[in-house]
Amino acid sequence: MNTLRLDRLSALLEGLAPAVALAATSPGGVNAPAHMESRHTLQVYVLTGGAVRLHAGGAAVNVLGPALMAVNAAQAHQIETLSPDDTGQLMCAQTRLTGPVATLFMEEFADPRVMPLADDEPALRLAMTLIETEMVAPRCGQPALLNRAGDILFIGLLRHMVAHPGPHGTGLFNGLADPRIAKALVAMHQRPDADWSLERLAETAGMSRTAFASTFRKVMRRTPGRYLSAIRLALAQRAVELGKGLKEAARTAGYGNTSALSRALSRARGPCAE
Repeated sequence: MNTLRLDRLSALLEGLAPAVALAATSPGGVNAPAHMESRHTLQVYVLTGGAVRLHAGGAAVNVLGPALMAVNAAQAHQIETLSPDDTGQLMCAQTRLTGPVATLFMEEFADPRVMPLADDEPALRLAMTLIETEMVAPRCGQPALLNRAGDILFIGLLRHMVAHPGPHGTGLFNGLADPRIAKALVAMHQRPDADWSLERLAETAGMSRTAFASTFRKVMRRTPGRYLSAIRLALAQRAVELGKGLKEAARTAGYGNTSALSRALSRARGPCAE
């Protein structure tokens, strides 16, 4: 009998609503200043071969292709080609996150992330091959093909990060990599408006209440309640930005009433918001 596989990413992708725009970089490399207004934009650099050096945050790392480099666009960074004779290409997939979960997601990229790619990453390698081929020899329908290849690239990036989470053992992708914590995360991503008690989330994860609370906090760096509150607040803020009234925003995000939402929004603005 087939067991239903846990889909860790579909609900997350809906909450991120990524818009990917692909472009070739200049032969000399990249010199990108910080753009604070782009704090919800992830610069994903695709290195098909050769070697480059990534400079960001006062540190430098050599990267050998094929590899991906993901950098928050709000952070200044440079990429220099180490050899002018390299045959590999360097391309940029500028990924603008337009969904309400963008802020939580971008916490995972406080520092740049470098991801060497092995032969066991078929979706990523396929997307890279498609992108490189079109950049070298454009054909009819290139914009549509690149748009779709960019989407495949971003999904492949997320899959890779779930399979190879961060080295510190904490954060969203470490949570998604844990089958038990992932069940609770997916449930909250899918139904943030549901009445999620600690007991109900622990039952979803198949753990005791105490073990779930302890493990979740250790992996996610916050309690389940705080994580759920952050998702709900992000959903409500986006609803308000889209012109929906407080009543509709509260209903969408799972707040009991508009007063509760108003208090949450006030706390998020801080004491100097007035």
